[in-house]
Amino acid sequence: MKLLLRASWQPGPRHTHPALLLVHGLGGWDGAGYTLATGQLAFGRGWHVVRMNLRGAGDGMGLSPLLYNAGLDGDLLCALRFLAPGLERLAVVGFSLGANLALLLLGRRPQEVPGGLDGVVGVSPPLDLGACAAALERPGNRLYQLYFMRGLRRAYRECQAARPDLYAFGLERGIGTVREYDECITARYGGYRDAAEYYARSSAGPHLSQARHRALILAAQDDPMIPAESVTRWSLSPAVALELLPTGGHVGFVSPTAAPGSFWAAERALRFLEGDAANP
Repeated sequence: MKLLLRASWQPGPRHTHPALLLVHGLGGWDGAGYTLATGQLAFGRGWHVVRMNLRGAGDGMGLSPLLYNAGLDGDLLCALRFLAPGLERLAVVGFSLGANLALLLLGRRPQEVPGGLDGVVGVSPPLDLGACAAALERPGNRLYQLYFMRGLRRAYRECQAARPDLYAFGLERGIGTVREYDECITARYGGYRDAAEYYARSSAGPHLSQARHRALILAAQDDPMIPAESVTRWSLSPAVALELLPTGGHVGFVSPTAAPGSFWAAERALRFLEGDAANP
């Protein structure tokens, strides 16, 4: 299994600048708008920027025969271990599913995180995957459901065409919701009994009380896919801060800012990672 990371290094010795690893969300890739906006802002502030493609995402499609899912924190751990040598300081910003992945790693495997990891920001994380799948099934979220399903079905067809020995033909046909996809495909090829087990084992929320590394959860009360209660009901370790804003949508947070596309979340994440944790 291989992962595709795209790095933009600052000039000079590598250890003289901090590095920021960006992890995209469901249906995303290293070229997603929120990833590029955050990376551009961070690079302009002196960070090395590394954009990670999860298994089979973006141009990394042909590098791994397996599909990514929200529980593969080991993939992120491998990326961090690959980057850590030669760097004095490393941080992660994850978006949506990538945010859950980063927070899951902090809570579930705190002792395995490499030295030098200074902080994590999770933007719009689905901390309770089951609750988020249910939210997607609301009538008002039909367009979001359609968007995700188009991408998921397309990704499965591409994987099946590349590895017909691993993936059953036509399994994606007739699947209309993310929960059905997780029941029929994610669970089957991810080693889970069913979607319920996948959600239970892969949700970061129950593990946040065990996190030892500094982290910020940035979420919005009006996020159509992530119910506010699914974010606020978890016990947090002293290392984890939660900012639940009235507005922001799902990985939206549009407001006057120096970040491209008025993506305010990028600026807030960098202020947190640069030490201004008390000033939102």
